[in-house]
Amino acid sequence: MNNNLLEKLKVEMRIEPEKVSLSIENFIREYTEKLEREGLILGLSGGIDSAVIAVLCQRALSPKKTLALIMPDKDSKKEHLKEAQDLAQELSIPTKLIDITPYLQEMGIYEFFPFNKIPSWGGLKDSLIKRAYQFYARKTGEIPFSDSLLGFKDKAFESYLKKGNAYYRIKHRIRMVLLYLYAELENRLVVGAANKSEYKIGFFVKHGCDDASDIMPLLNLYKTQVRELACYLNIPSRIIKKPPSPDLIPGLDDEVVLRISYEKMDLILLALEKGWEIPDIVKALNIGEDKIIDIQNLIQKSEHMRKIFIPKNY
Repeated sequence: MNNNLLEKLKVEMRIEPEKVSLSIENFIREYTEKLEREGLILGLSGGIDSAVIAVLCQRALSPKKTLALIMPDKDSKKEHLKEAQDLAQELSIPTKLIDITPYLQEMGIYEFFPFNKIPSWGGLKDSLIKRAYQFYARKTGEIPFSDSLLGFKDKAFESYLKKGNAYYRIKHRIRMVLLYLYAELENRLVVGAANKSEYKIGFFVKHGCDDASDIMPLLNLYKTQVRELACYLNIPSRIIKKPPSPDLIPGLDDEVVLRISYEKMDLILLALEKGWEIPDIVKALNIGEDKIIDIQNLIQKSEHMRKIFIPKNY
């Protein structure tokens, strides 16, 4: 490991939380005024990103002008729901609790993967789903997340991949629809919570609540920088320290899905952004070249999620 290179990356990664917070608060106020809105609305999940957004919105305008929608379904962990509700109460932010399970049942989504038939005692359900995810990786040499960023032509387990995408992505798309429903009824600005790490590798749902919004205040911050900001904003430690998870499919948190920690992935992403060569990243992070290539592949495969492709001419 090259300590000089590593330290250089870590210095680049550091932020000035107070300065960043004030800048984002001003940004939120500016666009609320610019787009002629009377308040803010966000989806509050119990995770760190939406918690940071909730605090910044409350600071930018006021608790009364900030509405949080809490939108669990039957796969959501109860502790995430409680953490979202507790945080909103601590911040004095009004909330609406909307269980999206009935919408998903009406569409027949739960029939794709009847997880409810697996006993949940002793963590059995989470364990079995995690093993299935790992089994796919062993059999194909690819993680299901990577394989699902593009289409499924000639891919192994095509049927499972298609159903998996449909199963979890619809949840965030329904949440997006609900956010915009209440935003338009109450003339509010929809504030998204996506961060730079997830956005660069495609770890979000296209046209979902972590993609479609009026503003994305955290999109210039890597996940580790969001954590640094969260500490400055006094986000409860229980939220900061818990393993990040999209909470869409039981048993799958971010590290299980991505097979790398945000601490390492963010440094890889930053080094690539700065134009570092792969051998230098390997030396700095003491990591295999294959991991860096995996991240590059995720960035490339997910390009279509970050842009709209149109003909150059007619």
